[in-house]
Amino acid sequence: MKNKNIIFGIRPIIEAVQAGKEVEKVLVKQGLQGELYAELRDVLRKASVPVHAVPEVKLDSYTNTGKMHQGVIGFVSEVHFTKLSTLVQQVFESGETPLILVLDRITDVRNFGAIARTAECAGVHGIVVPTRGGALIGGDAMKTSAGALMNIPVCREPVLENTITFLKDCGLQTIACTEKGTVNHSKPDLKLPTAIVMGSEEDGITPTVIRLCDIQAAIPMLGSTGSLNVSVAAGVMIYEAIRQRGL
Repeated sequence: MKNKNIIFGIRPIIEAVQAGKEVEKVLVKQGLQGELYAELRDVLRKASVPVHAVPEVKLDSYTNTGKMHQGVIGFVSEVHFTKLSTLVQQVFESGETPLILVLDRITDVRNFGAIARTAECAGVHGIVVPTRGGALIGGDAMKTSAGALMNIPVCREPVLENTITFLKDCGLQTIACTEKGTVNHSKPDLKLPTAIVMGSEEDGITPTVIRLCDIQAAIPMLGSTGSLNVSVAAGVMIYEAIRQRGL
């Protein structure tokens, strides 16, 4: 089955990156060498595209169309990433109060798409994802988001710790939503410029990211289950902000 989000071969990936395509990640056969591959590595490094060395059998699993991968496969995002500094500046200049969602290693495509759909419906100004470790923003994410990913800015940042520091320097309060939080999620003043941080399905928010946040907020859990699904928790946080802002 044809997948328009996959690029096969070294030269096509080089050309795609140089043409400004949003290449999310590249899989490379373990031990691959050569001058052309060295050129590819340099192009990917300059564009901050993550590279993952994998067994050749992993690459072969994507070539049921009969295409030759030359030891390299690239994955193209269906969205155009926005620069975070540009997004923050635009929101402030529009006279609105920023509400930004930071997703720390949300890997499940369905969760990511559902979060994006809720965020766009609620008027969140943008979503920040890490360069490495997040869900692939391809056709499945687009479908799960019901097209919302076409209408909400997505920013890709290499180091989320630096992202949190940048947002704080811009005047946003940063709130980590974690079951370990000591503040009820409804207590922070979400009418202020705010960035809400949600953690991965497996182990939550990275400890170094949590420590940088201004507030650690928890959604009350009254049952015996340890935590909410991350897309549900994100919806609770987002709509608490909307409630407080009277929108």
